Amino acid sequence: MKKIYTRTGDDGLTSLFGGERVNKSHPRIDAYGTVDETNSFIGLARAHLEDRPGLERLDPVLQRLQEELFILGADLATPDDAKSVVPRITTAHVEALEADIDAFSDELDPLKNFILPGGTPGAATLHTARTTCRRAERLTVKAAALEPVNEQSAVYLNRLSDLLFVLARWANRQDGVREDTWAPAQED
Repeated sequence: MKKIYTRTGDDGLTSLFGGERVNKSHPRIDAYGTVDETNSFIGLARAHLEDRPGLERLDPVLQRLQEELFILGADLATPDDAKSVVPRITTAHVEALEADIDAFSDELDPLKNFILPGGTPGAATLHTARTTCRRAERLTVKAAALEPVNEQSAVYLNRLSDLLFVLARWANRQDGVREDTWAPAQED
């Protein structure tokens, strides 16, 4: 790509893989745009967590997630009937997330209360990525209600948000940061 701008979207339309032109407010565009947002927050978390002693295990996982989010973005940008061949999110991707959740959760104390998102800048950014991931999941479900979408996409996003929550907790624990719990005010 020689130039970053193409001027093809100036009319409010963009292309899905396969060539179909759709409005930039199309549900698929909302979904994969929010997947991209999640990916960017994971990149920001990686920058915050870079070179932190005790957190070396985290970066390869986060990099893999960023690569998988590119697959998911392409998957969501490609209608099921498109002639374009793109990689798709599969049950194997979901199972890898579940394995990561189990491995990192085994090192954490069980949750007894809701926790407030926060802690170190890296962990707080993982919590932010978790919230954008949940939005991407909702938007993917919305898109799937209107047209066929790979059913593993929403499952993947659901599991990814769980993993991001666990990784935020794990990063805080590795840094010795206490989790603040939510304690609703008691009415007198």
